[in-house]
Amino acid sequence: MRYGTTDVLRGVAFSAAPGEVVALLGPNGAGKTTTIEILEGFRLPSTGHVRVLGEEPGRGDEMWRAKLGVVLQSWRDHSRWRVRELLDHVGRYYRPYGTPDRPRPFDTDELIGTVGLAEHAHKKVAKLSGGQRRRLDVAIGIVGRPELLFLDEPTAGFDPHARRDFHDLVHRLSDLEGMTILLTTHDLAEAERLADRILVLAGGRIIANGSPDQLSRHVAGKSEVIWTHDGRRHVHTTDDATAFVRDLFRRHESGVSELEVRRSTLEDTYMALVQRHEGGRAEQEEVAAL
Repeated sequence: MRYGTTDVLRGVAFSAAPGEVVALLGPNGAGKTTTIEILEGFRLPSTGHVRVLGEEPGRGDEMWRAKLGVVLQSWRDHSRWRVRELLDHVGRYYRPYGTPDRPRPFDTDELIGTVGLAEHAHKKVAKLSGGQRRRLDVAIGIVGRPELLFLDEPTAGFDPHARRDFHDLVHRLSDLEGMTILLTTHDLAEAERLADRILVLAGGRIIANGSPDQLSRHVAGKSEVIWTHDGRRHVHTTDDATAFVRDLFRRHESGVSELEVRRSTLEDTYMALVQRHEGGRAEQEEVAAL
């Protein structure tokens, strides 16, 4: 995607399989929103080819759109509707596009229970709390039983309990419904918990593509071993924590306590990837200036 003479996205290439949960991470301005809007059909790429459920998104018809679900960061319309009335109304638009193997829409009461709004089914949308409104956003996004679901910062405003319930819902949709899910989030712990695969976008390019475990092993690879021996605390960084701990106990038959192994987190990996990319870009700009 090019705006004027500026390439916002360059050579972005990836695929997502049925039932896979893919998290798109990246700093602000990396091109995440533009990527998602191209996939949803709201923007046309300047060049290149995109296929979503077998179609060019910009040319998808109503049948194609019925297979998509979109949960935006915020949506403040329909404040006078009651929760059940709104979901039942929106769901009716999907009925003509149901198939024998994928009837549409979700049953309204089942959906309300699934997203945790059963006690608020007859409440006006304007009266919902922020977390309850976010659950309604999710319900609207999946009411048509989509094959592909886009989630943009889905748990913003959720309390810890609601966040855990939502994570269970995502796993259910991917495992039982075979729904492909592409989500953006700034919560790296959430991405690590939900995603089968993580894409890191920086400077308009995908700079990493793999499972959380694969990225951690490839980028950081080191672990911290922390222990106390004879009252003194020690910290050691190693590539092979298991071998180091084994050798530690060979050297000290007694006196070792409070042993802890800290492996690199997704946050460590993400920061290392982005910093490496930004460092390389800075070097390129310096060379270009010379």
